[in-house]
Amino acid sequence: TSFFHRLAAFCTASSNLPSFCIFLGFSSKSSPTDSTEHIPGALSQAGHTAAAVFLGFVLVLGFFGNFLVLLVFSRFSGLRTPANLLLVNISISDMLVCIFGTSLSFSASVRGRWLTGSYGCKWYGFSNALFGIVSLVSLALLSFERYSVLLCKQQSDSCQYRRAWLAVAASWLYSLVWTVPPLLGWSSYGLEGPGTTCSVQWHQRSATARSYVSCLFVFCLLLPLVLMFFCYGKILLAVRCGCLQVTGINSTYPDWREGRVLLMVVTMVTGYLLCWMPYGVVAMLASFGRLGLVPPAASLIPSLLAKTSTVINPFIYVVLNSQVRKQEKLLQIKMTPTFISSNSDT
Repeated sequence: TSFFHRLAAFCTASSNLPSFCIFLGFSSKSSPTDSTEHIPGALSQAGHTAAAVFLGFVLVLGFFGNFLVLLVFSRFSGLRTPANLLLVNISISDMLVCIFGTSLSFSASVRGRWLTGSYGCKWYGFSNALFGIVSLVSLALLSFERYSVLLCKQQSDSCQYRRAWLAVAASWLYSLVWTVPPLLGWSSYGLEGPGTTCSVQWHQRSATARSYVSCLFVFCLLLPLVLMFFCYGKILLAVRCGCLQVTGINSTYPDWREGRVLLMVVTMVTGYLLCWMPYGVVAMLASFGRLGLVPPAASLIPSLLAKTSTVINPFIYVVLNSQVRKQEKLLQIKMTPTFISSNSDT
């Protein structure tokens, strides 16, 4: 008993909670970010419970869904195409959101307050912004890769793979460029909504904070969106006028396969925008609208929608990616003789 008393005293006295204290359910009383009492309009306990249940489903489905996607792509070498390298990059960033983001917001919703102190809040805000921007930029670069393969001059496979790896590296570097500045003083990361998640301080009214929010909205949401619409618009126009002959450009991309890939990517973009556009609009309203226009409880909904992107993307991989379904059928065929022989032996 004395051991648990000493453990409880250690955890509650720590300004920044160790991870094992959070797992055991202790919370710090000395950190100002561990409580939501100072936040007007905070959720009721029933609201926190509902958010926790939703985040629990998103955490489980998002983690195992993306893990399954990575497992399939690592097992079958035929899936390692230049376009699929970007899909793997998206899946990795989504899984990291589940590990470093959804898990923390889930535990905070269970307890009804933020649990990891100011440094944990900054890490949460930085990491979720980093991984989210990586996913959105990767989707934009994926649309450009489709546009280049279908409408531009044919390139060798080695050039296409080199370009895909450069696109993966560029997505991470571009995201770092826009997510590191709040750690250095250009805006900041802190609690948002009812105090169970952290992000950029959208409610700050200083010129510095507003300039960062504006740049983030333009360069990390609108600019990738414009690139997607341009590339896919060009492809659709070429298909409509009948001047696109896919098999004449690259024999490894038949018409039916390109149609499926295009449908998959457009569906991914639509789902991603449905998840993230409300978040971006709420952020702009909180920064430039009148005070109190976005209450903390209402701002939690776009944050929860943004988390669902980690579930939508792997679902689209399985449903619309015919290459993945083909490999799954081959795997089932390979496993069937083994199953029959094992039964016959018994």
